[in-house]
Amino acid sequence: MKKLIVLAALALGACSAAPKDQPATRMQFADSSLPPVKSFRATRPSAAATSNTNIARDFLDLHFELESGRALPVFTRFETPVTVRLTGQVTPYIASDLRALIGRLRNEAGIDIRQVPSGQDANITIQAVSREDIRRALPTAACFVVPNVSSLSEFRRNRRSPKTSWTNLTQRTRMGIFIPADASPQEARDCLHEELAQSLGPLNDLYRLPQSVFNDDNVHTVLTGFDMLILQATYAPELRSGMNRQQVAARLPTVLNRVNPAGRGIPARAVSETPRSWIDDVETALGRGSTEVSRQRAAGSALRTAASSGWQDHRRAFSHYMVGRSQQSRDPAGALTHFETAQTLLSRTPGTELHRAYISTQTASYDIARGDARGALADLGPSIDTAARYQNAALLATLMLLQAEAYEMLGREAEARSVRLDSLGWARYGFGPDWAVRAKMDEIAALRPRT
Repeated sequence: MKKLIVLAALALGACSAAPKDQPATRMQFADSSLPPVKSFRATRPSAAATSNTNIARDFLDLHFELESGRALPVFTRFETPVTVRLTGQVTPYIASDLRALIGRLRNEAGIDIRQVPSGQDANITIQAVSREDIRRALPTAACFVVPNVSSLSEFRRNRRSPKTSWTNLTQRTRMGIFIPADASPQEARDCLHEELAQSLGPLNDLYRLPQSVFNDDNVHTVLTGFDMLILQATYAPELRSGMNRQQVAARLPTVLNRVNPAGRGIPARAVSETPRSWIDDVETALGRGSTEVSRQRAAGSALRTAASSGWQDHRRAFSHYMVGRSQQSRDPAGALTHFETAQTLLSRTPGTELHRAYISTQTASYDIARGDARGALADLGPSIDTAARYQNAALLATLMLLQAEAYEMLGREAEARSVRLDSLGWARYGFGPDWAVRAKMDEIAALRPRT
């Protein structure tokens, strides 16, 4: 399931709470005075430049463990062509994003998958429901997927039944996916990508993967080239449901050498496991319901674990990011030091451009707050290109609004107006209703030093 760990917290900060008489639904901005909602064109991401030896280990850990760490006895997938139907409170954005995703799964992963009308039976049912319905079913989830059900009511009836246990599966035939219809278009799209991918393939998330949606840091929100490669291997003819880990491991080299020939010549890199204690600290530091004191303690504990583990990768950078977040209100200078350390670590880690773009929202905010508009612009240019390439509208809008503030500080009024106007269409896709878009604008405008 997609945990509510990071989400929008990475992009500067959460928006203000919704007014009680204005629930955050897309219905509200149909007649908005803001510019029209923007959407991304289809793109084909490049494959991860990773050794097939490493990919094989990732594949096994993704398929033979749950997020809880519990082992799965056998490999499972659909053994027939896959049909998908969309039911519930379907919005135009959900419908169009699902069509685009199914097209990518067919073209990039080679999966025999198609959408059928909502009234027909299907292997996978995607039901769009309210966020409140999802919270009542699973309080920690933004969206989730369950085997052997086709509706939220069926899940509730069978929640504690062996029928809905992943460990009892020997083959996949029917899945239920539940996504929020009243979230922003981007949040609903992100849920479609992660949950449909997990209904087809891996059930685990690994923090060690820098370029994947199968990672609870939620940095990547649409399926990457690495993810499509994992799904392509999942449906290779050499594999079948019911195989154990050793049987799959024996066939993976042949599969990967065929579907990813470039990975044959890349040397394998050492892999360090992510201890459960670090994962627990991340969930406390960035999860819902934690006190400020517990967040600070958990962030510090995560950083100590990262340092003692000798990490120099995105996980160490993420630990510095969490400490920076926990210190912002009481020690802004110390927080900035942690953000800058995270950027330095990421600059040495291949495949972390999107991670750097997220942290640029923090460093550029500090630059603007202390009147260094040129410093902010130097950070923001590459990050804006990255956010667009990875189709993250919320991040893109945040970066562009920061850029507009920096232009305005330099007296470049025409450029500021143009960038700010362009950002609003992305903001409406990324943040949703008008009040959320305007709250983000006000939040960023408040960064500028008063003169």
